[in-house]
Amino acid sequence: MKKLMTGFVTISLFAAALLADQNIKPIKEEGVKYIKMLGGALKKEVKAKMKEDPSGALAMGFCSTKASEITEKINNQLPHYASVRRTALKVRNPKNSPDKVDTEVMEQYEAAIKAGKFTPKDIKVVESGDAYRIYKPLVTKAMCLKCHGQNISDDIRAVLKKVYPNDKATGFKEGDLRGVIVAEIKKD
Repeated sequence: MKKLMTGFVTISLFAAALLADQNIKPIKEEGVKYIKMLGGALKKEVKAKMKEDPSGALAMGFCSTKASEITEKINNQLPHYASVRRTALKVRNPKNSPDKVDTEVMEQYEAAIKAGKFTPKDIKVVESGDAYRIYKPLVTKAMCLKCHGQNISDDIRAVLKKVYPNDKATGFKEGDLRGVIVAEIKKD
């Protein structure tokens, strides 16, 4: 009887986990769609600016003047119950500062990187108050190093000092966690 009850409890827990996973899947898919909208729009612009000017100066100008506008534009296209944003542990723009939940998720990503168990496709879904948050990690690529790396040119450094006097978003190496894009979807 005890083995039968243990088996029943195990099956019940597995079924509950499976059901929860099925309920989260559409939320995760919707969130990823919004993340791709923002990430795609920003990436397209930054790549174009880097191609036009490999020094990174045009890309820096774009990010400092247009990234927030593009984020707002994407958010205006989303349903009223959803939003999308960027954040990082080391922010350039203080408006993108993480909250406690964001910080915990990014620390999990960093721990996975250190343990060699990280994949950039690791999308996390977190229940936070009256919403679900969907997190996609942003990994530092070679092109990011012009403005976020350890050896930033004097020209870029001067722009950073002027535009972002409290900048913390430098010193990265290729493969480091740069930050996350977060979609937030309100519960019904």
